[in-house]
Amino acid sequence: MAKDNKIRMPSGQGGLTRYFDEFKSKIEFSPGAVIIFCVIIMVIIIVLHVWSPLI
Repeated sequence: MAKDNKIRMPSGQGGLTRYFDEFKSKIEFSPGAVIIFCVIIMVIIIVLHVWSPLI
């Protein structure tokens, strides 16, 4: 019964946003995969700076 009662509050909520209808993406990454991807990007950037310091 509570799911049927969608009450919209005024916009003065202190920056909080509520989404009643959840959107499911076709592509989802786990938090661990995002961290590993960021570490790989950081290693690539560091290697590029070491190999060509004039850039």
